Amino acid sequence: MAIPQPFSSYLDEHHLPYERIHHHRDYTAQETAADTHTKGRDFAKTVVLWVDNKFCMAVIPATCAIDLSKVAQFLGVSEVKLASEDEIKSLCPNCEVGAMPPFGELYGLPVYISHLLTYDHLITFKAGTHEDVIRMPYRDFDEMVKPKVFDFTRQVRN
Repeated sequence: MAIPQPFSSYLDEHHLPYERIHHHRDYTAQETAADTHTKGRDFAKTVVLWVDNKFCMAVIPATCAIDLSKVAQFLGVSEVKLASEDEIKSLCPNCEVGAMPPFGELYGLPVYISHLLTYDHLITFKAGTHEDVIRMPYRDFDEMVKPKVFDFTRQVRN
């Protein structure tokens, strides 16, 4: 399966270097990290959240989980929950559920990223399928996506 056209076009329009890595079909960020020779703490997984009646994308290391109370506290909101699969399908119709790239601009969604992903030179994330990832310099990702950075994770495994 090829990377969905909106994502490759989005990257190409920004004229930023990136590497596409095709791998075995898998469904967890930890499996994908292993298949792409990426440390779990350096592999970015995208999670869609429902925050006070609006959706957003949260990007965290594969080894972490989102601490919803930290998100609520940082954003000053009362309700934060994970989006349902049906909501994700509706929001991101051109990608497989669980394989959304962190390109909130394509969906009109703000992007929040864990501070833990900003320390590495590269960022690797799913590219719309369970068989493809994008790897690019973090600095370029930051310039393109302009995510808000804060601490909203908890460690689940190494």
